[in-house]
Amino acid sequence: MASGSKKVIYAALVGNALIAITKFVAASMTGSSAMLSEGVHSLVDTGSGSSLKGVKKGSKAAG
Repeated sequence: MASGSKKVIYAALVGNALIAITKFVAASMTGSSAMLSEGVHSLVDTGSGSSLKGVKKGSKAAG
């Protein structure tokens, strides 16, 4: 796998984590349950970083 692919995945993970943190801060400041829900959604997106494991496994030869 190209190292560029890993960089993009790591950048997406960091971006999603920062978005989740921002939404949680906004939820705590405003008391908005919708923003809290959005924060959880972004956190779940961050958890999708397991795609690194899938990319690594997919790059192996069959057999």
